[in-house]
Amino acid sequence: MDKSNPAPGAAPFGLALFLASLGVLFAASIVAYYAVRVPAGEAWGLGLPPLPVLLWASTAVLLLSSVTMHGALRGVRLGLDSHLRGGLYLTAALGTLFLILQVVAWQLLYERAGAPAVKTLYGMTFYFLTGIHGLHVVGGLVPLAITTYKARVGAYSLGEHTGVLMCSMYWHFLDVIWLILFSVLVLVG
Repeated sequence: MDKSNPAPGAAPFGLALFLASLGVLFAASIVAYYAVRVPAGEAWGLGLPPLPVLLWASTAVLLLSSVTMHGALRGVRLGLDSHLRGGLYLTAALGTLFLILQVVAWQLLYERAGAPAVKTLYGMTFYFLTGIHGLHVVGGLVPLAITTYKARVGAYSLGEHTGVLMCSMYWHFLDVIWLILFSVLVLVG
């Protein structure tokens, strides 16, 4: 088998390695969060407002974007170009909406807490964890835009849709990471 042209629908090893390295980055970020959170004990976030409720809405939007991305992948695997394109368009729109909601949540936290929202370990870790994820969503929108363009011009088929598969894998990875980060922020505080 020619390694430069993977089997139809097979993701290259490089993507798996990339996702594993990102997994290590996020795992290290969570460990760092625990390293500053646990010693703080009850003083953690003292006097600061709870996390913005808007984060629940952004989480729902991101989960919905995973559903639309799966629909796009399913569409190309069934030869339904309109499902492929529609799923990709919706995923890009929902990914963008997620980022907008995150920025609004950041602003809400800052407005409610002022400078301590940024200058305390509580605030810094919140902005760091959500910000690093947000940057990876922005990074995911770029290949998603390229994949959407290629889908629009008919570059994918039943036999060759590796780009769609790779975008799908990355997007689902971001969703799983967000669920873990959000759970840590909500449950651990």
